[in-house]
Amino acid sequence: MSLLDVARDGLVLLGCGKMGSAMLAGWLDRGLPPGAVHVIDPNPSDWLRSTGVALNGKLPQKPSIALVAVKPQMMGDALPALAALGGGGTLFLSVAAGTPIAAYEAAMGEGTPIVRAMPNTPAAVGRGITAIIGNAHATEADLSAAEELLGAVGQVVRLESEDQMDAVTGLSGSGPAYVFHMIECMARAGEAQGLAPDLAMQLAKATVAGAGALAEAADETPAQLRVNVTSPNGTTQAGLEVLMDDAAGLPPLMERTVAAAANRSRELRND
Repeated sequence: MSLLDVARDGLVLLGCGKMGSAMLAGWLDRGLPPGAVHVIDPNPSDWLRSTGVALNGKLPQKPSIALVAVKPQMMGDALPALAALGGGGTLFLSVAAGTPIAAYEAAMGEGTPIVRAMPNTPAAVGRGITAIIGNAHATEADLSAAEELLGAVGQVVRLESEDQMDAVTGLSGSGPAYVFHMIECMARAGEAQGLAPDLAMQLAKATVAGAGALAEAADETPAQLRVNVTSPNGTTQAGLEVLMDDAAGLPPLMERTVAAAANRSRELRND
């Protein structure tokens, strides 16, 4: 299935902020004609205006896909613009955090195929990862279409149940912020050892980016990669003895961090 197949009857994008813009850029880079995309956005950026997509105009009667990319707090005002497309024939794909499938089913009507997705911000550079789950009306073809669209900005994985979305939110959805903070902390630690701030930040950024790329490309597990660079009684081992401490090191801290984000996701879902 190609992007042209996915958007054969038109693609509606509700909201074109950072995530919506990243996806749109990915689709256009992969050859999707701008005229196939209909964007609804109250404050379009100069970049969006320059793309040639149909902007804030009349929507197709039955587009192939309607993708919802607005902030959760804007959902109540935004969804009515798409309500007429519900009931079947159009696949609804949501990348909005915290809004469960049941909310879309209530707004769009019975029989509407819905796929809920949780992307993350590295989608902006084509290196995101997105988890998806469909409702009972979403077919294998619908899930494949969602994968094709979201694959334009990174990897896509399928979940077994919607309940797993909270864990995904805590791990990969919020995870980039954890890594960004780790870069900050590594740079500050380098400064404390006598490095200039700019140099410490450059070293920290490149180290995290390079290690991540190596972890993805290597056949070995991250655990084995760690062993590979840890010489007995060497400098790396000395650092890891602090970082891997079962009581005060990274393992319990990361477990609490992901749990806190996942629990907050559950709270937002149940509000």
